[in-house]
Amino acid sequence: MSFYSRTNGAARARPGNCKRRLQRQLTPRTANIIQTWGVIDPSPPIRVLLTRDAIESEHLVDAVIADENGPIRAWGRVDAPIIPRSAIKAVQAVPLVRTGAAHEYGVSDVELALGAASHSGEPGHVAAVSAWLERIGRGPEDLECGGDRPIFEPEADRMLREGEPFTQLHNCCSGKHTGFLTIARHLGFETRGYIDRDHPVQHLVTEVVEQFTGLDLSRATNGRDGCGIPTFSMPAANLAMALARIVRPGRFDDDTAEAATSVARVMVEHPWWVSGTDRPEVTLSEVATEPLLMKGGAEGVMVAAFPERGWGLAVKSRDGSRRGADTAFAAVLETLGAVPPGPSRTEITNKAGTVVGEMYAEIE
Repeated sequence: MSFYSRTNGAARARPGNCKRRLQRQLTPRTANIIQTWGVIDPSPPIRVLLTRDAIESEHLVDAVIADENGPIRAWGRVDAPIIPRSAIKAVQAVPLVRTGAAHEYGVSDVELALGAASHSGEPGHVAAVSAWLERIGRGPEDLECGGDRPIFEPEADRMLREGEPFTQLHNCCSGKHTGFLTIARHLGFETRGYIDRDHPVQHLVTEVVEQFTGLDLSRATNGRDGCGIPTFSMPAANLAMALARIVRPGRFDDDTAEAATSVARVMVEHPWWVSGTDRPEVTLSEVATEPLLMKGGAEGVMVAAFPERGWGLAVKSRDGSRRGADTAFAAVLETLGAVPPGPSRTEITNKAGTVVGEMYAEIE
């Protein structure tokens, strides 16, 4: 049986017994505490170097590979707490299916991918989120993520030329927020304030994050993400383990396992809807030698899940640099044979197009 034969469509978790399941989901969890991993001997951190004859810049990057039980290989600091930012959206999307909300509102595969996305604000992304909002009886004004410039620069430039305003729909997190509104509508919650830590939707999301990371987040350092929702600090090892559990969810109840499998499947199959044109999730998927779920987050975070291996990967650039994280992430994928050699090396050119340097990763 293949990884994807377990589900057929994005929203197959059974909607029955939702109220009973909701009560269980809202119950505080106290069994797990933030743990220290001492079971592996990590290699030195990955060094990402930019050279112009001599080394001009250096980024140190931590990376952890885990299976569903914990870390199995690491570079750098396994226990150093990081804030996953948008890299944890695969886990945050699980309640959309698990609660039955996706089933009730006919959420499509593309829409479920958008629910776990940091999309680029390209016309296709914006149109799909807008249609989804309309179907649940809500509009862009109900999104509490705030308006933002599209990540896709050609579209942002076009909008500026034509005097079009940047709206909530262009915010890279608008699909995730539409998913939260869908849950609120399905369960009869007040939709205003759905981003607040004490809102029932965020209780559901936090409970799922705790399940997949194995952490009691009531003891974690927390704050707000760029789009306004609660965010938590956790060791990279637990983030990697959460990604492994997305593709190996057998420890969970059937509804949770089916929801995780649905999210994983659409993220693997629809990387453009998860990100956008020319972004790593798309370009690396195009050359990958196996199915890969990939997702980036702000401040130099990248994650992946390997459905065929049952592994998760978390990468964090210590200085928060995007280029450091992306280069190291590609280098780990190359080391594992998940992509062919090449993506981790980038030529540096000057304004005339002359090659003047190179950026690459040193990984043991």
